[in-house]
Amino acid sequence: MVRYSEELIDEIRNRNDIVDVISQYVVLKRSGRNFFGLCPFHKEKSPSFCVSADKQIFHCFGCGVGGNVIHFVSKIENLNFRETIESLADRSGVELPTLESDEDNKTAILKSKVYEINQITAEFYHNNLYNSATAKPAQEYVKKRKLDNNTLKNFLIGYSGNYNELYKLLVEKGFQEQEILASGLVNKTPDGKYVDRYRKRLMFPIQDVRNKIIAFGGRVLDDSKPKYINSPENIVYSKGRHLFGLNVAKKGDLKKIIIVEGYMDAISLHQRGITNVVASLGTAMTEAQGRLLRKSSEQVIIGYDSDGAGQAATLRGLEILSNLGCDVRILQIEGAKDPDEFVIKYGPERFEKQVEKSISLVEYKVKILKKDLNLEHANDKIKFLNEIAKILSKIDNEIEREVYIQNIASEYNISKEAIYAEVIKLNSQNIKGTKTLERAKPKLETKTEKVVNEQADKREKLIIYLLINYPEQSYEKIKSNIELDEFTSERNQNIIKKLYEEIEKGNSNTNNIIDWFEDEETVNYLSWILAYDFEIGEIGKCIEDVIYIYKKEKLIRKRNEVIKKLEDKNLSEEKGKILEEELNNIIISLAKIK
Repeated sequence: MVRYSEELIDEIRNRNDIVDVISQYVVLKRSGRNFFGLCPFHKEKSPSFCVSADKQIFHCFGCGVGGNVIHFVSKIENLNFRETIESLADRSGVELPTLESDEDNKTAILKSKVYEINQITAEFYHNNLYNSATAKPAQEYVKKRKLDNNTLKNFLIGYSGNYNELYKLLVEKGFQEQEILASGLVNKTPDGKYVDRYRKRLMFPIQDVRNKIIAFGGRVLDDSKPKYINSPENIVYSKGRHLFGLNVAKKGDLKKIIIVEGYMDAISLHQRGITNVVASLGTAMTEAQGRLLRKSSEQVIIGYDSDGAGQAATLRGLEILSNLGCDVRILQIEGAKDPDEFVIKYGPERFEKQVEKSISLVEYKVKILKKDLNLEHANDKIKFLNEIAKILSKIDNEIEREVYIQNIASEYNISKEAIYAEVIKLNSQNIKGTKTLERAKPKLETKTEKVVNEQADKREKLIIYLLINYPEQSYEKIKSNIELDEFTSERNQNIIKKLYEEIEKGNSNTNNIIDWFEDEETVNYLSWILAYDFEIGEIGKCIEDVIYIYKKEKLIRKRNEVIKKLEDKNLSEEKGKILEEELNNIIISLAKIK
């Protein structure tokens, strides 16, 4: 595993403010000294995801996940430690040293080779497109789709030929078998032959936000199936984590970003000056793609096809994006089956007007619902209004809900009070149902030991908090008065022992304690301690109070041990007197503490 110095990791972390980074994925609102938002790692209606600017940590009090900016980026982007450090270093302009281990070097070299292969392949396919002898079907297709030469060059659109032309080229360029196969562009048959994955297809190179070619999409030029073939996941490409055209769209104004279904939709709009467009890559929208959109722009407009599959994909995308806190709108077009056909038929100005008229999530759901019902019939109208109440009951913003209720009441001639009553009833049922589920849900066993005494556990967490935040005031007093074996939790003992060791080394920067532990459970546990409000007043008094409690409990345990010994019938008179004197001293000491 690659090793980076603590100083370098500190520099990268310090240059990436956790509030700035997390704000690209989560809508955060300040509350006191901290920021809160809806957790991106589990579904919730009320914000329990806390981000501390002072401590540079995050913690969700709902699902328990937590850590610093490195943990957050690693978890939300599904990156390993090295990839996370590289991402944050790139974001903040920190130059990283060369890799140290052979294994890391091998992986880095292989990735570099695959990127090189992808670039050569894109250029090879692109040049093929201009070959009149072999690429006539592709040339006719791009002419039919009205793509100009600038667009073909900007997106490096190309054409793949027969059998193993690409394989032969890559071998000539000196690439090894492992490198060629790792790219996913060539398949090896059971009998040892090499065959190009893409043959006789229009080729669309896919680039990441750093403009590196990571994959390809290939479209058939006749009626054969499958219509599209996309690159398999490989060392540089992870399906569902990228968006076609985002690298180009980021160069322009991204106050709004439009997501469409296909490569041709995005390319056609770009050609006509509408550059804030990206396309999903042959899959239903994923949360990773949703986070990319949320990171790039707060308002996302879904412009999927108007057919049944497009509507289903729109609804899935709506749920993902709204859960991530995006302002989601839906593009409504008539007279064309998709954005590509619309913009060719009616022009970019009319398309932009349709973008401005995009409707909200609620409006879209109402439109879909109304489509299948006849509102002239009483039963259908009742069903329609009941379903609308369900939609409205999921809106947390009271002002937004009020606006929709007023509009619906006016449009469908029904009293606002009736809609309000149904929404309130549904919300009440949801709350009861949630509580019932919580009662019915079995308690999950954790990997760590069960806490024997809740008060003792909270007190131990407070001690950890004091040692982290006030080591100079707390360390000597706590260590000299409380033995490690007095802590009831083995995990707390290990954390406190580690804190003692670091403080004794002169490391007073204990705020970085999260970095000292690799297991996720301890990281989450420590982030809870750092994020929790212990309501400490005067620090010195707080430390003294904690020590007094331990002294008192130690004396009570000793008193009980002496009393138990005095109950022994075989106790000698001399030994009894000694124990009675000891008990008397303990009682006096207890009285002084009280």
